[in-house]
Amino acid sequence: MQNTTKSNFRLLFIVLIFPCVIFAQEKKDSVPAFWYADSREITARLDELFNDPSLNNALWGVAVKSLSKGDYLYQKNVNSLMMPASNLKIITTAAALEILGSSYRIKTEFYTTGKLDGSILQGDLIVKGYGDPAISGRFTDDKVLKYFEDWADTITAMGIDEIAGNLIGVDDAFDESGLGEGWSWDYESYWFAAPTGALSLNDNCIDINVRPTRPGSAAYISTNPNSDYVTIINKVVTVDQDSGTSIDINRLRGTNVIIVTGVISTADELYKTYGTITNPTQYFLVVLKSVLESKGIKIRGLPIDYDDYDKTLIKDIPKLVYTHYSAPLADIIRVINKNSQNFFAEQLLKIIGYEVFGLGTAFNGVKAVKNTLKTMGVEPGEFQMVDGSGLSRLNLVTPMQLLTVLSYMSTSKNYTAFYASLPVAGLDGTLSGRMRKTSAQGNVRGKTGFIGAVRSLSGYLKTADKEPLAFVFILNNYITPRILADNIQDSVCIRLSKLKRKK
Repeated sequence: MQNTTKSNFRLLFIVLIFPCVIFAQEKKDSVPAFWYADSREITARLDELFNDPSLNNALWGVAVKSLSKGDYLYQKNVNSLMMPASNLKIITTAAALEILGSSYRIKTEFYTTGKLDGSILQGDLIVKGYGDPAISGRFTDDKVLKYFEDWADTITAMGIDEIAGNLIGVDDAFDESGLGEGWSWDYESYWFAAPTGALSLNDNCIDINVRPTRPGSAAYISTNPNSDYVTIINKVVTVDQDSGTSIDINRLRGTNVIIVTGVISTADELYKTYGTITNPTQYFLVVLKSVLESKGIKIRGLPIDYDDYDKTLIKDIPKLVYTHYSAPLADIIRVINKNSQNFFAEQLLKIIGYEVFGLGTAFNGVKAVKNTLKTMGVEPGEFQMVDGSGLSRLNLVTPMQLLTVLSYMSTSKNYTAFYASLPVAGLDGTLSGRMRKTSAQGNVRGKTGFIGAVRSLSGYLKTADKEPLAFVFILNNYITPRILADNIQDSVCIRLSKLKRKK
């Protein structure tokens, strides 16, 4: 939440400096219910929008294609390599569906060593992960520890109420490189740059809940999960209801110490933010041990990463006793695309690498994705991909390459799952607040993208004649407020939604 005074000043600045664009939203749906145009007229009208003088020194890359007729309605810098931001998730999720299938599920395995002596397991409990990103509250009504609690019930049902050995985590399906290539160092504290891990909990973040107390006093902070794995240093002060709330976090690099700073207004009941953690496997194990013990399962040993464990202490061949399966891939990619969830996308890229090449690395994932895109008509050597989410500024694709993927997916057996994963204009996901009460609402399905100086929107829509279109809008190197780019993209979508092509 931004300081109210600062927000009002910024809005006034935008209105005064860019009035023609800020009020474009008002004009977007002022055209007639239908717009009759031939190819020349379409080009002229869209040129008028994309050539807005506010963005003279920026670079637009645009491609619009009819999926039924096969012709291009508009092209602009279609073969220029550009930073796609989160539009790269289109490539990651499309390739994942083609490689793994929409019903693919990620497993987490439980093994035991030693024998059961009464209700005491005379050995270790071993958890082996394969990158499930959804061990969190996303599919359990925000109950972050629901799966852990269910696992405790399963272990109890096996007749075990005490483990004489250790709780061991095996994370060898993935490499140890948690962050993406080219990510900015100052991203590390924030949820959108959470590290990957074969064993991961709660998006490898901790929920930080800040509540006001009395003006002038320290705010009250709680976490979910409530774990001493993370140390919170509270530097948030409560201010009166006429003041705004402004809170930031900073995790000390290489530690799990998170400093929370800022102010919270008494007008706000709760401010929620999310901080990343280091060593996802240890985080997973420490919290799991706590949950198991809270459910009556005593663990004499320690939570230990298998990489740090003395393997000679394991005398027996581990026995598989239980396997947990994630939600299907169709649901996983819905989180990725509708919410633009970076952690899920990075996990998925490494899952692809593991399934295709036997080790979950970004390099292996990218290699598999590029091989798949070749079958779609995109040459692997003609674009650059270094992560799964688009957070890196080293990713470079052309509008035509993205359009090729969208076109291919429109005829794929996985199209239903892919299409359903995209935000719906005016209704949900990252497009819930855009194109409302226009002809594009409920019609446009598109993936948004945003990093510094990059704004993108790509997806599908239907014209007034029900002609299906695929479109790609990428803007690079702009320094104006991003609402200006959004308004232009939205205006084009609305215009195309009303289009009836002249014969």
